[in-house]
Amino acid sequence: MDLTSQQLTQYNGTDASKPLYVAVKGRIFDVTNGKSFYGPGGPYAMFAGKDASRALAKMSKNDEDVTPSLDGLSDKEIGVLNDWEKKFEAKYPVVGRVVS
Repeated sequence: MDLTSQQLTQYNGTDASKPLYVAVKGRIFDVTNGKSFYGPGGPYAMFAGKDASRALAKMSKNDEDVTPSLDGLSDKEIGVLNDWEKKFEAKYPVVGRVVS
């Protein structure tokens, strides 16, 4: 399934009837099984319904970092992001991708 970033925001946990999605490098993962982390009130709730690539790379929970932009990231940060992507792949199904 292809979703725009605007459509992706519908899967942020505010509607309990919908799954929870987090995108990493444009790929959308169904993180519903990680609701305690990504659902409302969870420590990573700010990532739900968004592409959190930059924030994951920088190990940041700042709102301004919760974006798909990889501009200006260091090689080390890209490595951290790739590690996160592998963790998501091992734990959650890919359900689609973010399109513009």
